[in-house]
Amino acid sequence: MNATSVGALLLCRAEPAVVRPAAHLLRERLLLVPAGPGWSVLVPEGKPWRDDGEPVDRVVAGWATALAVGVNWPVLALWWDADRAGYTLAAGFRRTVGYIWLADGTPVGEDEAMRTFTARLGLDPVLDLPALEPLTREDPEADSRDRLLAFAAYLSRAGVVLPVGLGPGEPADRLREVARVQPGAEQVEWAGWRDTVRAELDVVEDGPLGPWLRGPRARLAGAGQLAAGVPLTLWAARRHSAGWAFAGALLIAQGMLTLAYDRLRAGPCEVFTRSRRPRPRRPAGPAMSPAVRPAPRSRD
Repeated sequence: MNATSVGALLLCRAEPAVVRPAAHLLRERLLLVPAGPGWSVLVPEGKPWRDDGEPVDRVVAGWATALAVGVNWPVLALWWDADRAGYTLAAGFRRTVGYIWLADGTPVGEDEAMRTFTARLGLDPVLDLPALEPLTREDPEADSRDRLLAFAAYLSRAGVVLPVGLGPGEPADRLREVARVQPGAEQVEWAGWRDTVRAELDVVEDGPLGPWLRGPRARLAGAGQLAAGVPLTLWAARRHSAGWAFAGALLIAQGMLTLAYDRLRAGPCEVFTRSRRPRPRRPAGPAMSPAVRPAPRSRD
């Protein structure tokens, strides 16, 4: 791998319109491009691994985790630098799974990671898993880029179709140039909390999770995100890991948004009327007719 070739791709198992609101929350400049039926790819426009001095795999692992915990689709990060290359798969609150190849192509991951990977993407363990096994064996003719390219080609079994030129191993600048000219490409940039939250609520309400994120289930989901985000943020602060710290902060933010979802959609008037129970009324008695009304008593 070329020493200047450092980059990453984030593959999301969802259409761009669904990925866009979640990607806004990363607060990074990204390019969003379709990558096959039901798939999208996010291409970073910046180089936070260079600016923050943190390894590229940690940065994108934090991004993938932050994206996956708030949605119902997996996120697969492909990353590479001068010394290594690999992938990280994040899906919900599950532990991330990944694999690494050294620059000369030497595999340093566990075979179990490949089995877990195929299971979480819903691939056939009998027909699809054997195609990954050569990537876990020694091959003096293949370096880390060759390994990652072969892995990217394998993803076509799950429906991934990366545009030509938008492949692993390319420098970040080259990836941006290719992504910008792709049909349907769009720029994702932080627009402030108000617009981002409003866009996310619109997508969630129209999606399959809309009816689910109301009532007790919304409170349960929001509490779970907060319970996971707070300790993750504290752990990342102790480890000085910016990527995981951001993932924890995003978990906390999404938990708070989930808890507030029903109220924000109800509106202030409806929330106020919900908080006040109607006072029960007494049933009115039958009106008395003048004909049967008792006559006034005489003073005599």
